[in-house]
Amino acid sequence: MEFTKGHGTGNDFVILPDPDGALDLTPGLVAAICDRRRGVGGDGVLRVVRAAKHPEGAALAAEAEWFMDYWNSDGSFAEMCGNGARVFVRYLLENGLATPAGAALPVATRAGVVRARVEADAIAVEMRRPRVYDASTATLGGLTLPGAAVDVGNPHLVCALPAGLELATLDLTHAPEYDAGVFPAGVNVEFITSGEPVAGTDGHVLMRVYERGSAETLSCGTGACAVAAVALRDAARDTGTVAVDVPGGRLTVTVTDDSCWLSGPAVLVATGTVIPATLLP
Repeated sequence: MEFTKGHGTGNDFVILPDPDGALDLTPGLVAAICDRRRGVGGDGVLRVVRAAKHPEGAALAAEAEWFMDYWNSDGSFAEMCGNGARVFVRYLLENGLATPAGAALPVATRAGVVRARVEADAIAVEMRRPRVYDASTATLGGLTLPGAAVDVGNPHLVCALPAGLELATLDLTHAPEYDAGVFPAGVNVEFITSGEPVAGTDGHVLMRVYERGSAETLSCGTGACAVAAVALRDAARDTGTVAVDVPGGRLTVTVTDDSCWLSGPAVLVATGTVIPATLLP
């Protein structure tokens, strides 16, 4: 099985080319591929398949040629992955499967069609406008924090830390507890503090995230969009640009009247082959 390894601000993925949807991909195989000791290692798998050849992408084939079949590292599905979409587009471009045109490049996902554009060394993807829709809480190590529930095509809970509590002190080796009544399908939990002003932006936020199905990651693109939406709301703004610093680098989020653009580096670092039979017991 051929693969490419890539990352967006440290959020890393194993990319599997499968244009005709022929791979027998299972949750167990995905988890084995993502194992950082016995497999290739990654926060998730991006299967590159033509939309018309995937049962969940066929309905979107008229709008986008390629479907991003994204799996979390534990073998579960996710509706959307912002960094994954940016790495996915980098793969399409560098392998001649798409060309950077004047218009944005469409990619089909489980959350609908997203559009991407090349910005010098960065890739930006346009996703749905985040919707802040409820209040809830997360509990971590006996500390319960209020937060805002945000829909970015997948579920998020954004929790601001109180004054005096540093992001670096949080123990994210265990999943935060949350209200399953509010998040019946699970949730990505973002913990944030304010950063110093950044020129050309309307806000600056520092973030760590525990991703549903992947544990703590160095970055989460949809999480950055959720965080930006909450930061703008708290600043009494409907639109604007927010710099979001994650452990893996900086993402820039621009919320418009009807969408959200996520921009940052997307890098391919290796190619190779993996033998599925050696990964499974």
